Amino acid sequence: MGIEEDFYATLKLKTGEEIFAKVAATKEDDRTFLLVTNPIIVAEIKGRSGVMGYKIEPWLKTTREDMFIINIDDVLTMTESSDIEMISMYQAYCRDSDKTRKNQAKISRKMGYLANVNDAKEILEKIFKDS
Repeated sequence: MGIEEDFYATLKLKTGEEIFAKVAATKEDDRTFLLVTNPIIVAEIKGRSGVMGYKIEPWLKTTREDMFIINIDDVLTMTESSDIEMISMYQAYCRDSDKTRKNQAKISRKMGYLANVNDAKEILEKIFKDS
């Protein structure tokens, strides 16, 4: 079976995490997987007068990948979303994160000196002793 048409959805994982993403289902070897694109976590920002807005963060903060595979067995519940406001916030987040990725400079030796930990430690200790 191939990949089904994608849709926007909120997923509640068995770990307790709640994510919003563009989702496509696929079935392989009698197992169903979800292809999740740009998953985000949405948190309410509350003030004295109640909810003031929303904070959107990437689901996984230590990777630049934008597509993940989740086993359907790890999903507690999933609901398709037709909430225009939520979809608009998600699309704006995706556009902004794409722009940020494209504008980031590649790290190179021209940017500065690269050292290993031992060499850097020796240099810093020498500077400290000389001051």
